[in-house]
Amino acid sequence: MKALVLSLALIAPTAAFADQALAQKKMCMACHAIDKKLVGPSYKDVSARYAKDKDAVKKLSEKIIKGGKGSWGEMVMPPNAVTPAEAETLAKWSLSFK
Repeated sequence: MKALVLSLALIAPTAAFADQALAQKKMCMACHAIDKKLVGPSYKDVSARYAKDKDAVKKLSEKIIKGGKGSWGEMVMPPNAVTPAEAETLAKWSLSFK
């Protein structure tokens, strides 16, 4: 049992890092930070806004792919060169911050 707990403890941070690595690779971190507003909202603010929205992953995935304007002010978020699977991964990661 100890080995299972230890294994899970080692895997969880790696998964979170992998998603942050994808966000860095796709240049999301140029405009977004985890806990403070840059050009766009922080990931913590995104997570808080969508916390009770059951369609949040779908909505954010579409925004990541297509871009958008108006949800967080007048700043435009450009479309991103990501696959649908990458967009979903990024959306889920964005919603993971409390």
